[in-house]
Order: sequence, then C-alpha cells, then structure tokens
Amino acid sequence: MNSSNPFKNLKADFPASIVVFFVALPLCLGIAVASGADPFAGLISGIIGGIVVGVMSGSQIGVSGPAAGLAVIVLTAIGSLGFENFLVAVVLAGIIQILLGVLKAGIIGYFFPSSVIKGMLTGIGVIIILKQIPYFFGYIPPKDEGTFTAIATTFSEISLGNTLIAVIGLVILIAWTFLMKKGKIFQLVQGPLVAVVVGILFYVFLGDSETFAIANKNLVDVPVPESMDSFFGQFKFPNWTSITNPEVLITAFTIALVASLETLLCVEATDKIDPLKRVTPTNRELIAQGAGNVASGLIGGLPITQVIVRSSANIQSGGRTKMSAIIHGFFLLISVILIPTILNKIPLSVLAAVLLIVGYKLAKPSTFKNMWNAGWMQFVPFIVTIIGIVFINLLWGIGLGLAVGIVVILYRSFQNSHFLHIEDKSNGKHKIKMTLAEEVTFFNKATILKELDSLPRDTFLELDVRKTRFLDNDIIEILDDFSEKARNRNIDIKLISERGIVENPDSFIEFFQLRPKTA
Repeated sequence: MNSSNPFKNLKADFPASIVVFFVALPLCLGIAVASGADPFAGLISGIIGGIVVGVMSGSQIGVSGPAAGLAVIVLTAIGSLGFENFLVAVVLAGIIQILLGVLKAGIIGYFFPSSVIKGMLTGIGVIIILKQIPYFFGYIPPKDEGTFTAIATTFSEISLGNTLIAVIGLVILIAWTFLMKKGKIFQLVQGPLVAVVVGILFYVFLGDSETFAIANKNLVDVPVPESMDSFFGQFKFPNWTSITNPEVLITAFTIALVASLETLLCVEATDKIDPLKRVTPTNRELIAQGAGNVASGLIGGLPITQVIVRSSANIQSGGRTKMSAIIHGFFLLISVILIPTILNKIPLSVLAAVLLIVGYKLAKPSTFKNMWNAGWMQFVPFIVTIIGIVFINLLWGIGLGLAVGIVVILYRSFQNSHFLHIEDKSNGKHKIKMTLAEEVTFFNKATILKELDSLPRDTFLELDVRKTRFLDNDIIEILDDFSEKARNRNIDIKLISERGIVENPDSFIEFFQLRPKTA
C-alpha cells in the first residue's frame, strides 16, 4: 500500500465513502437524540470523526463518529451539567486520551476482563432500547423523567402516525439484514437510509392528516442557516468556568475510559476483518481519537470513538484506505449546509427504530446465552455489570463488574494454588502428593494451611515445587511451621524441586532462601 499517494485507491474508496455516509447520517442524528443533545451536535461529531480522526488515525479502514456506547454517559452528563459544561468534559477527555496514547497505554483494554467489557456493551444496548421505547411510540419524555416512568407513561400517550412509521422502519431494517445477502444493491443502499427516506415520505404525504399526524416536536430539529454567518452561529462552545467542577472532571475521566475501551475493541474487531490484514497502531489511535474529541468538544459536538457499524460497512463496501472515512466526513459537512430542511422532516420514531436495532446488536440474547454457557465465573461479573449500568449508571456498572471480577480471580487463585493426589497406603503410611501452582501468593494461605492441617497421622507427603516460579514468603513460613508439626504427627516430607530431592528438610525458610523465588 503506497501511503504517500492517498488517492491511489480512490476508485474503491469513493463508492465506499458514499455507503458509509448513508450509514452514518441516520446514526449521527439518532445517537444525538438518544444522548439528549441537539441533532446538530451528532452531525458535528460525525464530521470531526471522519475528517480530523480520519487524517490522524493509523487505521486504514476504521471510521469514527458519535458512538451508541457513550449515549448513556452523555445523556446523564448533559442532564446534570448542562451542555456547555459538558463540552468542557469532552475536551478534557480528549486530552486524557492523547496523554494515554503518548504514555503508550494502547494496551489498556487488556486489563479489563472480557466479561466486564461484554457486560458494558450489553448494558449500554439495554439502556438504548429502554430509552428509545417512548420515542418509538411518539412520546417525548421530559428530561427529568426516569426511564421506567417514561415507558409506563408512553402507553397512555401513543401516537398512531409515529408508531406506524416506526414499525414500518423496523420491518425495513430487519428485512434488510436478509436482503443484503441477496444482491450488491442491498449492500450499497443501507437499511437505515431506506428507513429514514420512507419516514420522510410518510411525513410529507401523511404527516398533516388527522389520523396519522406527526407533530413538529416528533421531528429532527437541525438549525437551518440563512447565511454562512448564521451557520457558524449554530456552534456552541465550552463554559471554561466549570473546569474545576469535580463532576466535570469525573465525566471527563469516564468518557476517556469508555471511549478508549470502545475504540480499542473496535480496532481489534476491524483489524480481524480487514481483507489486507493490516494492524492498527493502538497508541496512535488513542492520540487521534483524543484530538477528535478535543476538536468536537471545542465546537459543540459529542464524544467520538471508532465505530464498528461504520467500519464494517466501509470494509464490506470495498474501502481500502482512510480516504473513504475522510470523504464521508466531507459528505456529512455538505449535508449539514445544503439539506437541513430535508433532515428536519425525519420523524424521531424512525430514528428510534434504527437505534432499537443498534441496541439489539449490542445486547443480543445470544450474548447472554454464551456467557451463561461459559460458566458462573464469566456470567456473574457480566450480569452484575449490566444490572449496575441499567439501575445506577455506567461508571458504577463497570466498577461493580470489576469488583466482582477481582473476587472471582481471587477465588480462582484460592482454588488453583495446588493439586492433591492421594494414593493407597504403602509401608503403613498414606501417600499424598501435593503439587504447587506456578504462582502461589498469600491469597492461597488459607487453602494450603487447611490441606496441611487435615493430613492424617502417619502420612508420607510428597511436595513438588518444580513448576513453581513464585512462592510468597507467607507460604514458606506456613511450610516451615508445618515441618515442626509433621515430626510430632509422624508425617514424612519429601521436597522435590529443580535442585533435587530433600527428605524431611530441617528448614523450609533456609531452603527457599537459597533457591530463587522467581525464575
């Protein structure tokens, strides 16, 4: 790939950019609505994600923009901070991401258990579904109304016109997943775009009818500029006086953490499906995403991540280099300038249908089934993370999931400190072989002490430490104390190590001081 000539693959990148634009446009609008922000803010972040991040990123096929995974955080933050204060958090989050990239923290994703990450994405999917149910039926809940209260109120506020076009849109989206396998035209023209176009036509021809009326409050509301001055006047800017607000700082950290995790997960996924098997430099990607979030926050946009939906659409459409992502950003910019009146004819219920599919893809029933089949050690952190996100907030959900994950690790460490094998009596003594694990820490004190104290009198114990590369001093002291008890209970000990075999060692402490504890 000749990176010095960005236009070399334009024949493949240009058509792919059109497809990505058609995928991104409804998602930018829908995610902004789901985030409690103006649709214009979603378009700004889509433009920045395409152009700024596209230019700086080392990913050739990844596409960035506003992400469904951040919608819950953004919705909560805007509600508690106000939009201008929230923008400060977005800028700070971008700076944190840049620092993470400079400090080569691109491996941060590996420090979170997969069960917690999957729980995070699934929990976000559940929240998106719950939040979009009122919009699907044409009810616009007040910003201070709780999620479950809004759902309960929805069923007494159902609008026939909004519900009908939402159902039609949902049917189109579901049908499109099957039609995409039937021909290239269904891959080129994406389902979300078709659903949005049908929604616009429905509003134009039936929106004013008595039966299927769709009120203005149920439509996208993008400002329509009368001149370039009024266009630039739409942008909102951070309120820097709130930079010392602790809630702003916590929001910034949360956005930086979740956005980085979601980006790194997307990078891993897109690299796997890249036909040319290129590897994205993760540290450079964090810097690019950080720069994008700084730029987006400075002019009134939403937080940005690399997005798997757009990235996979780019790959499926034949995109070869980052030019497809960059060009799609310019297409979004042109649409904001030239067709805002058309965008304002999109019913919010259609965007809710699009987001229901997005939420479903994040929270598939098969994910619950797979995690259950993986065993309780995977399922418990997974489900705790989801419950925390749905009933408290995202940061609490991740924290609770991590806490449970750590407990599971400690329990597993407690279980796996050693292996016992009991043989029949020989020479009048029970023969028991205890093999210590590769790493034995103070977490294993209780289980090893319990096993040693439960050994019957007149036992022959074979203690094998040949595989052990780290042995905590607490464990050595337990063994040393046991050697005294063993003599009183007629227990013979054979210690097998890489240095040889020792019968009834006088002092375990002296032995392991001579033997390196770590390999």
